[in-house]
Amino acid sequence: MSSFLTNHGVVVALVCGACAVVYGLVTTRSLLALSPGNERMQSISRAVQQGAGAYLNRQYTTIAFVGVILFIALIFVQNIAVACGFALGGVLSGSAGYIGMTVSVRANARVAEAARGGVAPALSVAFRGGAITGLLVVGLALLGAAGYYGLLTAVFNDSQKTGVDALIGVGFGGSLISVFARLGGGIFTKAADVGADLVGKIEAGIPEDDPRNPATIADNVGDNVGDCAGMAADLFETYVVSAVGVMLLGVLTFHEATRVALYPLVLGAVAIIASIIGTFAVRSRGGNVERALYQGLVLSGAIAAGAFAPITYWMMRNLSFTQVGSDVNTPAWGKLYLCSLIGIAVTALLFLITDYYTSTRFSSVKKTARASVTGHATNIIQGFASGLQATALPALVLVLGVFGSWKLAGGGTTGIYGIGVALMAQLSLTGLIVALDAFGPITDNAGGIAEMADLPHEVRNVTDRLDAVGNTTKAVTKGYAIGSAVLAAVVLFAGFRQELADHSHKAIEALVFGINEPPVLIGLILGGLMVCLFASLSIEAVGRAGGGVVEEVRRQFREHPGIMEGTEDPDYATCVDIVTRTAQREMILPSLLPIGLPLIVGLIDEKALGGLLIGVIVVGFFFAVLMTAGGGAWDNAKKLIEDGAFGGKGSDAHAAGVTGDTVGDPFKDTAGPAINPMIKVANIVAILIIPLIT
Repeated sequence: MSSFLTNHGVVVALVCGACAVVYGLVTTRSLLALSPGNERMQSISRAVQQGAGAYLNRQYTTIAFVGVILFIALIFVQNIAVACGFALGGVLSGSAGYIGMTVSVRANARVAEAARGGVAPALSVAFRGGAITGLLVVGLALLGAAGYYGLLTAVFNDSQKTGVDALIGVGFGGSLISVFARLGGGIFTKAADVGADLVGKIEAGIPEDDPRNPATIADNVGDNVGDCAGMAADLFETYVVSAVGVMLLGVLTFHEATRVALYPLVLGAVAIIASIIGTFAVRSRGGNVERALYQGLVLSGAIAAGAFAPITYWMMRNLSFTQVGSDVNTPAWGKLYLCSLIGIAVTALLFLITDYYTSTRFSSVKKTARASVTGHATNIIQGFASGLQATALPALVLVLGVFGSWKLAGGGTTGIYGIGVALMAQLSLTGLIVALDAFGPITDNAGGIAEMADLPHEVRNVTDRLDAVGNTTKAVTKGYAIGSAVLAAVVLFAGFRQELADHSHKAIEALVFGINEPPVLIGLILGGLMVCLFASLSIEAVGRAGGGVVEEVRRQFREHPGIMEGTEDPDYATCVDIVTRTAQREMILPSLLPIGLPLIVGLIDEKALGGLLIGVIVVGFFFAVLMTAGGGAWDNAKKLIEDGAFGGKGSDAHAAGVTGDTVGDPFKDTAGPAINPMIKVANIVAILIIPLIT
């Protein structure tokens, strides 16, 4: 078995990746065979489909223009293999997001129709819609990484180093799509949401998803391009980048290149089968939606944890870690398996912590809602404080996870490989994590369709229950994405250091980035600056785009009074067009920041580049958690008030809650999530430009 996995690990990965794609295709066919409801429901769903399709087409056209320039540059900076890998990564990442989003905007009406039969059938349809996106992400990611690696090692006579180096291009292609999709989709969705809430809820006093609001369709479109396509691109990139980073680190660190290069791919392959099995465990018993979703995740994690033991034994039993400073050789397989368990434990803890800080069941959200009673300012103060507090426990979890896996793998350079194994184990659940995230916009859209199509009150009750859980799952999956991004960045930074030593012919131990060196300190400051500037530009973009939507909605209400009376239809298309054009324009500058600044700093001083990467990782982590957790607390505090707490809808507390949610929206859905790919893009760019700076 050991010989089979070592010699045919690529085949195993390709077969399991293909199983994920087949699952997605079969599930898509069965989902689209369901009834999309009456003509009014189908009309609303088509409007969302057209808006989402138009936005993604325009976004990918913009990315393609930038991608062609980078493709040509990579041929000269690296080689044609890396450039082709870059194109492959971009196409696969874009395909995963586009296909998943296409399915989700068709699932919304089917969920609303299924809700006529109660929670169980609606939950089944919504989760299957999300699972299609999730399994396509991991399937296409594994097919791309394993297939391209296998092709290159065959062409270059089993040169593991050549194959892994070219895979850096695949990761960079996914990263480019990710940062644009996260940022552009985030600007779109929050600009529409801000405009819809400020004018609709506060000024006009109409409920959310009211068909009289001209920004309603744009808001529903934004849920899909931001949370569905954006998260898919984000975690596709994390999956590929992490696998490539661990493979690169293993090849550079150990002599047993084949097994350490294939081990991450085989772990990912086994986890896909566990995820597919887990999807069948999502069943609603007693109407507990959250429990139904999480039991599938728990089952997949348990199956993956059990399967990792024999896989690790068969592949790594003859590998040894040489302890730094001694001649003691320690069997590696058992400790690598424990590293994989640490990765799964980190995932579970990040889920629990994020849920605690963003769920209406716990004190953080309740305190923010209670603060709304005394006004808008106290709501903002408490929500921001909650975001700051929410950084502490995730930081401790990551610190313990990094330290534990590093020590288990022998410390020193080999210890970083242990961190990489923990990261791959954490990413083993990516398929179901994306499914839980995509569940959110599908159920949100289903509720909007139920409201706009004037379906029975019982239907809206069902979709509201699903939507409430969807808001929680979107929050916890963002926490997961941040944690995986930080661990991926640690592995990538180690790969950068190894590659830099290899190209400059220096001993790895001699390549130290000390804070007592002025170039390193300069880089640290510039790394923090890049995070702050990136977040600022992202939030400003939402403000400008949201302002345009506010003015348009006000104009329509002012010039067409029949809209509020129900005798005249609003112009939805204009609002969609406003946020589409603005999002495309505004995403360019911040998206190019993590590409341009590392290049400039690296050309000046390699030590400063190392400092910049460290600064980006540390500052980026805290900003991302602060923004996503704080924004989640503001969002759910508003929902808690709307459910009747502290005066309910129409109260002064509700008005303050809407203000807090409006501030939190660009935090949790635009700037915060977009920091994840920004961190990884900066590290990948640093690796790619090493030939220019050495």
